[in-house]
Amino acid sequence: MSLSENQLLGPCAWGEPCGRALLKASAEHFRVTEVLDIALSGQGEHLWLLLEKRNLNTEDVARQLARAAGVSLRDVSYAGIKDRKAVTRQWFSLQLPGRPDPDLQGLWGENLRCIDSQRHSRKLQRGAHSANQFVIRLTALQADTDRLETRLQQIATQGVPNYVGPQRFGHGGGNLSDARSWAQRGALPPARGTRSRLLSTARSWLFNRVLAARVADASWNRVQAGDCLAFTQSRSHFSADRLAVNDPRVDALDVHPTGPLWGQGALPVDADVRQREQAIAAQDAELCSWLENAGLEQERRILRLPITGLTWHYPSPDCLELEFTLPIGCYATTVLRELVDLENEPGGGLESEI
Repeated sequence: MSLSENQLLGPCAWGEPCGRALLKASAEHFRVTEVLDIALSGQGEHLWLLLEKRNLNTEDVARQLARAAGVSLRDVSYAGIKDRKAVTRQWFSLQLPGRPDPDLQGLWGENLRCIDSQRHSRKLQRGAHSANQFVIRLTALQADTDRLETRLQQIATQGVPNYVGPQRFGHGGGNLSDARSWAQRGALPPARGTRSRLLSTARSWLFNRVLAARVADASWNRVQAGDCLAFTQSRSHFSADRLAVNDPRVDALDVHPTGPLWGQGALPVDADVRQREQAIAAQDAELCSWLENAGLEQERRILRLPITGLTWHYPSPDCLELEFTLPIGCYATTVLRELVDLENEPGGGLESEI
């Protein structure tokens, strides 16, 4: 059964969309730049490349680099997967022990160019960048501009629910259907990439269900007794009992309630929060058991997504351009859906924003 975006995510937090607009009328209307806070040493067996790609998949670029450099695909690393129909600047690394820099000039052209290249002692790890910067232009805009301005101010100061975006679930939720099929059999896909994708899909679905329930009762951005909290960029978490009453870091969008990324072990929450998360998990007990048997451990993801440096302007009356920065693993689509209903240009579907 095909699922809609609203079914895969959940309710919006700030009310009905203020209108509608077209997303990705061209690749140039969706720009993403990885923010890398790593000082490169200038020497070592790994060549790091900052590439700008247009209308290319991240995996396609990795394969081109491997062929041109004469190395195995496993020797090519990248920090995150970025959209195909977009202009993205992202980092790759090539492992070249005892070898000089390869001649990659034949790769560069209109859709792929090198911005920077440096040697480093270590390979690039997945998720090594600290954030993603977006410049997004929405066209064919039909909206109540007064409401839209109010909404933009609202999300700039208060954030949005940190749903895992629809691209994680595949077209119509196809990845979720595949995950359920494997869970029913009590088996795991033999291919590592497929296994990772479907396990991540199942975890994301359970997380979105918890977040949707908290959006519905307006508790997604408020600390409740029994909550487990985390800082925006941290993978560690702590009990709400350790937070002082009216701690200013909550209002400053530095500390947030969290929801479960399901796996083995006890939930680190208490009271009503624990009961709710257990009840939601019980509705998908088969998926939960599948994730546990796969050896995944209980982890947490922040429920509230702060939007850093949000600015906007109108290049024309029917066009809105937004600039903002998000932590890694968070989705621009969860920001945009709080503003307007989106229509995608054919071939302009989103893939990922890791």
